[in-house]
Amino acid sequence: MKAIDVVQLILKERFGAKPLHDEATAFAPANIALCKYWGKRDEALNLPVTSSLSISLNNQGATTNIRLQKHRDEVTLNGELQSLDTVFSQRLLRFLDLFREGCDLHFKVDAQSDMPVGAGLASSACGFAALVLALNQLFGWGLCERELSILARLGSGSASRSLWDGFVKWHAGNRSDGMDSFAEHLPYEWPSLCVGLCVLFKQQKSISSREAMKRTVQTSPFYAAWKPTADQDLLCLEQAIQSQDFELLGSTAESNALAMHALILSSRPPILYSQCETVTAMHTVWHLRAQGLPVYFTQDAGANLKLLFLKDASNAIRQAFPEVEMIEPFG
Repeated sequence: MKAIDVVQLILKERFGAKPLHDEATAFAPANIALCKYWGKRDEALNLPVTSSLSISLNNQGATTNIRLQKHRDEVTLNGELQSLDTVFSQRLLRFLDLFREGCDLHFKVDAQSDMPVGAGLASSACGFAALVLALNQLFGWGLCERELSILARLGSGSASRSLWDGFVKWHAGNRSDGMDSFAEHLPYEWPSLCVGLCVLFKQQKSISSREAMKRTVQTSPFYAAWKPTADQDLLCLEQAIQSQDFELLGSTAESNALAMHALILSSRPPILYSQCETVTAMHTVWHLRAQGLPVYFTQDAGANLKLLFLKDASNAIRQAFPEVEMIEPFG
């Protein structure tokens, strides 16, 4: 099955219909995976090998405006006009093509992102989620959250989790058409939980997550151990969230991230996202924890770290990481 088939399956008689409006705007929060998504059972549909769980970053994310154009597509990112030949534009336009097959439609897309693009800070996730929400408004589809999550997943797997605030679980599913692979909001709040963004490198990484994921699945001799590890970590995280057990949450998220990066490093040829500054920050976290401060980290496919801590530790975290951006997901 192809992505266009999934779109037709969801939109039904609405597929190929003209937009109801000339313009639409939507926001979607960035999300940080506590149990990682790493590996696909279907690359065309972005179907994951394992389920995953994330926490959204409240008002940090992407805002996308899309409007109809008469003659040609146009893409801007953070106010700067993008060449239509760039990887960013090509990926976005291929996604838009899924919704205008057989229609002579052109769009101007203005994307504003709080997160550096391609730096391992979930910019694609919130970007595609915001785009899907804007398309839903533009065309007047009236889709439910599950359908929107599936459509967002076609653009970027992690985008399936960026439609909600708070904790979100993405179900891996089993069906070949992916209609049971969607995310949903978990009904738990944790007001004292904080996330700290340690942005060590803003530049785009040399190897995309998509490429690294594919190489890991195909070449790592240890990949078979990933699914049982992730499945167990997911159970532990759900238990930690329900009982607000911070030590269990932080230790599981940190271990899961390190396991993912060990897999990436074991791919052939190996891929190492961490830089010297990344490792130094890790040691700082471990030193603080040894001194009795409850703080943990997680790391996506990039050199930057995200810290996990409780609000009463904020001053100590700020002293150790002066440049950290502190976010209260439930603030």
